[in-house]
Amino acid sequence: MSAPIIFISNQKIKAGKFEDYKRHYQQTVELIKANKPGTLAHLAFSDEDGNHASIIHVFPDAQSLEFHLQGAGELAQKAFEYMDIVSIDIYGRPSDSVLAKMQQIAGSGVVLNLKPQNLGGYLRLEADRKS
Repeated sequence: MSAPIIFISNQKIKAGKFEDYKRHYQQTVELIKANKPGTLAHLAFSDEDGNHASIIHVFPDAQSLEFHLQGAGELAQKAFEYMDIVSIDIYGRPSDSVLAKMQQIAGSGVVLNLKPQNLGGYLRLEADRKS
C-alpha cells in the first residue's frame, strides 16, 4: 500500500516582491487545481511581514508527486523572479527520480530535509465533523 507524501517548500520572498509573488502563486494554484488531480492540497502561508512563505503540498502517493512536478519548470522559473527556495521538507518516500531532482536543488545551497519512514496516521480527504 502506498503512503501519502507531504512536500513543503520554504521560501524567502525578494524585497518588494510580495504582491507579485502572491499574484503569481494564485494564478499557479488555479492551474494546478485544474490540471493535477493527484495534488490533494496546495496551500501557501507567509509570515506577517511577507518576507518568507511556505507552500504545503499533499499527495496520496509518490506517483502523484512525480506527476505534479512534470512541466513545473516554466512556472518555477517565473516564481524565482519573486523568491528563492531556502529549504525543502519531504515527508514520505518519493520516487528515485523526484529524490534526485530534490538533491540536485539541494546541491545549490537549499536544505533538503527528508523523512521517508511513515509511522502511521491518516489523511482525511473530507471533513467528518459533528457540530
